[in-house]
Amino acid sequence: MTFFSRKHLRLLLLPALLLLTGCAGSAKETADSTENEKLSAVATIFPQYDFLRAIGGDHLDLHMLLSPGAESHSFEPTPGDMITVSECDLFVYVGGDSDAWVETILDSVDTSNKEVVTLMDCVDTVAEETVEGMETHGHAHDHEDEDTDHDEDSHDHDEDSHDHEDESHGEQDEHVWTSPKNAMRIVQKLCDALCRLDPENADDYQANTASYLASLTSLDEEFSDVTANASRHTIVFGDRFPFRYFADAYGLDYYAAFPGCSSESEASAKTLSFLIDKINEEQIPVVFHTELSNEKMTDCICEATGAKKLLLHSCHNVSKDDFENGATYLSLMEQNVAALKEALN
Repeated sequence: MTFFSRKHLRLLLLPALLLLTGCAGSAKETADSTENEKLSAVATIFPQYDFLRAIGGDHLDLHMLLSPGAESHSFEPTPGDMITVSECDLFVYVGGDSDAWVETILDSVDTSNKEVVTLMDCVDTVAEETVEGMETHGHAHDHEDEDTDHDEDSHDHDEDSHDHEDESHGEQDEHVWTSPKNAMRIVQKLCDALCRLDPENADDYQANTASYLASLTSLDEEFSDVTANASRHTIVFGDRFPFRYFADAYGLDYYAAFPGCSSESEASAKTLSFLIDKINEEQIPVVFHTELSNEKMTDCICEATGAKKLLLHSCHNVSKDDFENGATYLSLMEQNVAALKEALN
């Protein structure tokens, strides 16, 4: 996919948005009034969608823009998506470079009666990180215009430097929800937004939130228990690594083929060799892959080392089957507890 600057996105999306919003009024006015009884909430991706359905329950008319099974880093909004965002009561998005298109829409509509929540504004963010052995080319959000603050040489580093010392400058890691500790903060912010929009049902939102926060606290304690009693604290991914916040939360070191937002799917021989050597040296028993990946790199590493392949789910998106079978952030993270325990023992 070719990634555009915000200026280019504005030029491409604004005409369609203005045309469609001009035509949408009559359709909206003739819609059945019962459809407007619920708050309209739109989430760009699965984590905040799932948080909202846990908090809002039957009070929300909830919509997720990213289709189950779709590649999250190459999402492009349709004209229909733009209308959905412009007309909703609550809009929730991540807020990183992958969501540059959002600003074009929000700058073009009246948001005075709309609540907008940005996940990256709910928590303390950190720069996307490059660790030893990781490939840095092919980043999904690279730009080539004046909006880019990155220096071309920003990824050059001393190969002998300490692991985790080299961090990309300027771009913050977007995968804030992967830490249950962050999820708690996000959920509370979403509850606050719903209560402001719909004070009549605030008691329900607050009760649902209290219950959900208790589940997230329990989940956090499970991960803390796993890492506190682990015989090692290093994990390896033959894949992208969207778990920076998770790793920081539980004191984990990691090695991976690519950063979390890389557009690459196949690693170089040098990267594969590094990961294979690292696994053999430290006798790492498990190699992780993320959801919806082709798993080829992970398979190659496992064949070379005898390590076991396991999924660590980032919850960025879910497969169609998982979505239809009722998968949730909590259920997927509970699976991660078991996978992490196996990898660290």
